[in-house]
Amino acid sequence: MRWAALGWIFVVTACRAPAIPESQRFPSGSAFVPHAVTVDGTSLRYIEAGQGPPVLLLHGLGASIYSWRNTIEPLAHAGFHVVAFDNRGFGASGKPSTGYGNAALAALVVGVMDSLHFPDAVVVGHSMGGAIAGEVALRYPDRVRGLVLIDAAGYGIRAPLVLRLASVPLIGSIATALRGRHAVERLLRFTYANPSRVTRADVDQYYAPVAAADFGPAFRAVLREFNFGALRGRLGAVRAPTLILWGTGDRMIPAAMGRAMATDLQRGAFVLVPDGGHDLQEEAPDVVNRALIAFLRQGLPQAPPNLALY
Repeated sequence: MRWAALGWIFVVTACRAPAIPESQRFPSGSAFVPHAVTVDGTSLRYIEAGQGPPVLLLHGLGASIYSWRNTIEPLAHAGFHVVAFDNRGFGASGKPSTGYGNAALAALVVGVMDSLHFPDAVVVGHSMGGAIAGEVALRYPDRVRGLVLIDAAGYGIRAPLVLRLASVPLIGSIATALRGRHAVERLLRFTYANPSRVTRADVDQYYAPVAAADFGPAFRAVLREFNFGALRGRLGAVRAPTLILWGTGDRMIPAAMGRAMATDLQRGAFVLVPDGGHDLQEEAPDVVNRALIAFLRQGLPQAPPNLALY
C-alpha cells in the first residue's frame, strides 16, 4: 500500500509546469492594489477596499487572497472596509519554518488588526481560516464583533489522500518537493461540488504560489503544527454572534460538522447552501455574498433551512 501511494504521488506531482508570471497573478488586472505589512516577523500581503465597519477575510489551507476575489468588492460596495491577506506560509506572504500553531496564527490576525488600527472587526474564515477565526474569537473576544464560518475546520477535516500523506515525514517531503500543477488541479476540483466550474485561470492562480521553492517546507510545517480539531468542546465560550455557511456538497468537511458547531454556539445560525462544495465563496459567490451582507447589516438571520429559498 505504501509503495502504491508513493507511485501515485509521483504520477500526479512529477509533471512540473511553469507557473504564470508575477504580472499575471492576482490582484494584477483587478481594481485591488497589494500592500505589505510585517507582523510578528512575517511579511504579509494584503488588499483592502471600501470604507465603514471593518471586515477581515481569512482564507483556507493552500489558498490566498485569490479565494476572496468574488467577495471583496460586493462587501465594499455594501458599505464595509474589507481586508483580505495571505496568511503566513501562503500566497505571497512570508514562509518561515515555524509559527503555524493555532494560537500563533490567531495572534497574527490580531497583529494585522493592530497594524490597520482596527479596534474590532467581523472576522470571516473559510476552511482552515474558519478554525483560525474561531480561535481569535475565543482568545480575543473584545476584538471580534461578529464571526462568520464558511465550511470551517475546527472540528476536524476529511482530507484527501495526498494531504494525509504530505504530513508523513519522508513521504511528505517527496510529495511537496515534486508537487505539480496536475496535483493542484485535482485538489481544487475536489473542493467543488461541481468540478467543471474550476477554470484553467483558477488552477493557474492556485498553482503559482505552490510552485515556489519555499512553499513545500512551509506547508509541511502547517500540517505538523496546526490542529484542525482544536475548536471541539470550546465554541460554547464564543460570545460573538456567528453565522455558519456550508455547502451541501462539501466532501472535505461534511455539513454535519457545521451543524455541530451551530449547536455548540451560544448565538449561532446555520445555513446550508445547495449545490455548493467546500470552496463555497468561490463556487456560489452570489449566494454567499447575499448572506454575508445581510448578516453584516442585520445580525443573525432567522435562517430558512437552506438558501434555495432566498
